[in-house]
Amino acid sequence: MGLLAALFSKKAPTIKPPEAYRRLQADKRVIIVDVRQPVETRAGSVPGAVLIPLTEFGRRLGELPRDRNIHVICRSGGRAYYATRVLLQNGFNAKTIAGGMLSRYHSQLLPD
Repeated sequence: MGLLAALFSKKAPTIKPPEAYRRLQADKRVIIVDVRQPVETRAGSVPGAVLIPLTEFGRRLGELPRDRNIHVICRSGGRAYYATRVLLQNGFNAKTIAGGMLSRYHSQLLPD
């Protein structure tokens, strides 16, 4: 998958954090993929999220199951959006969590 193909393909679907939380609670097969760098997760991360930094994403696609729903998160949504498009183009069912960890709703994805 080339960079230009990913940039100029169709838009990736998004999901708001409250809905992502509801789906995560209702279906334990939903996977959260965090595409931030490890140092960024020190400020907080979604429990159980799979950390695959965007810089490693293409090499590590094989670690993700194609038969499960994947919700992708980053700091503000940009990297997650790109990663979601790559997933979609490679046959995965994926959505970007809108607004990322900066979203005013992200706290619903974090433990109390």
